[in-house]
Amino acid sequence: MKHLLTAQNVSKNYGDLAVLSEVSLSLKEEEIIAIVGPSGAGKTTLLHILGTLDRPNRDSKTQIIVNAIDTTQLSDKKLAQFRNQNMGFIFQFHELLPEFTALENVCIPCWLGGTFSKESKEKALKLLKRLGIADRASHKPSALSGGEQQRVAVARALINDPKIIFADEPSGNLDSENADRLHDLFFELRKELGCSFVIVTHNKDLAERADRTISLKDGKIEV
Repeated sequence: MKHLLTAQNVSKNYGDLAVLSEVSLSLKEEEIIAIVGPSGAGKTTLLHILGTLDRPNRDSKTQIIVNAIDTTQLSDKKLAQFRNQNMGFIFQFHELLPEFTALENVCIPCWLGGTFSKESKEKALKLLKRLGIADRASHKPSALSGGEQQRVAVARALINDPKIIFADEPSGNLDSENADRLHDLFFELRKELGCSFVIVTHNKDLAERADRTISLKDGKIEV
């Protein structure tokens, strides 16, 4: 099985503070990895850099290759386009736009990428149906429960058929029942859609279910 993502020597400093120090890892097709560690270990920073939401230090040793493309060499404009076409994101607090309906929120990546069409809307509805919330499509986030909001966020992450889903504490704001449902959903989607997941989590159950666990401490991978 080939590698979808290979990161070499990822380092990140904010001023004099070293948040990540020469972190290297890889992700295979249809693999789910969990990134764990104490608060302040650099987990979210690593996720953001792997997902191209943030840049590593300007260092010739750093490479982040996704689908055979070294993302560190792309301009900001090309990087945003690449991200929209190849990656999906799920955050702890959903990050849904409050003025838009659930269906409109799911379609946002299509609008941003200039690919919105009638088919996009139909696909978004199909995803909401798959996630069990098609009846909530016309509701705004304020009218949805936390679990429903997170499922809308999952549908939004999937709308452009990404190969990799990056999730930052996706169940951190959910009760245990909804957290378990969300975790089950990730494994079902991996099987149905063939996508891979990189998940930052404090949830021990989810970490234990992952194919691999990467433990970070003080900006380095614990061996």
